[in-house]
Amino acid sequence: MKAIRVHEFGGPEVLRHEDAPEPAAGSGQLIVSIRAAGVNPVETYIRSGNYARVPTLPYTPGTDGAGVVASVGKGVTRFAPGDRVYLAGSLTGTYAAQALCEERSVFALPARASFAQGAAMHIPYATAFRALFHRAHARGGETALIHGASGGVGVAAVQLARAAGLQVAGTAGSDRGRQLVAAERAHLALDHNSPGHFNEALAFTAGRGFDVIVEMLANVNLGRDLPILAPGGRVVVVGSRGNVEMTPRDAMMRDGSILAMSLWNASPEDLFSIHSALAAGLESGALRPVIGQEIPLSEAPRAHAAVMAAGAYGKVVLVP
Repeated sequence: MKAIRVHEFGGPEVLRHEDAPEPAAGSGQLIVSIRAAGVNPVETYIRSGNYARVPTLPYTPGTDGAGVVASVGKGVTRFAPGDRVYLAGSLTGTYAAQALCEERSVFALPARASFAQGAAMHIPYATAFRALFHRAHARGGETALIHGASGGVGVAAVQLARAAGLQVAGTAGSDRGRQLVAAERAHLALDHNSPGHFNEALAFTAGRGFDVIVEMLANVNLGRDLPILAPGGRVVVVGSRGNVEMTPRDAMMRDGSILAMSLWNASPEDLFSIHSALAAGLESGALRPVIGQEIPLSEAPRAHAAVMAAGAYGKVVLVP
């Protein structure tokens, strides 16, 4: 089968489209024929070698994907060959024609959702869900500011927060991105390139501040997040690309909390619970992943450049 293989850490050019052995399912495992694979910023960090967790070389990237069950191993009871599914993890990587998965990492893909949308579910939606509800304990009636709301995680966070009854403001860096944020029913879409957008965000809360802020780029924004927290407000750091300068007293005066999260820290039980909720939202239509680009698997280097480019718009997926 064809797959993307990484034989050395480095830039996007180390992503090689080549032949790889077909996986075989063991007990409690299944093989999925991949129709779409999700591309996430974390995969670019891993590929570069500059990440806390790096795989043994060579490896095939990717944890997110969707497709059709090709075969099942002994003891698999939830799925049968031919079932449409999406993946919340893979043992062999999803940038490939086929992926080996544990049964607990596979979820039904409803007919109303495309394979590309299924490939957008795991890291973006599980990250947003864990940030909002497991870390920040967001509740209906609260206010939330979603930075980078036009990207994969941002769109997921807007949809989840709105479904839970929060008042939502979201930021984006382009007109197209802000139109997307508004289309996803955020109550306010802000230009994060505007020097005054933090003041505009604060005005949205009538000066009270935000109960929850989902922070995608802490090294740029965290110091300015703290003064616009509500009393008891929580900032959840989802992403950062450098060091942070901040004034702790801004949090102290509000009894504010700075929380951090990585999806890798979620237990298997938490992930199964999260995706059981997400799969239900996908089936009902409450969750609607937005696909920004579909790129051929053979052009994986271009996909890695696209997912890190400014002006995020929805999810980038690879199509074998």
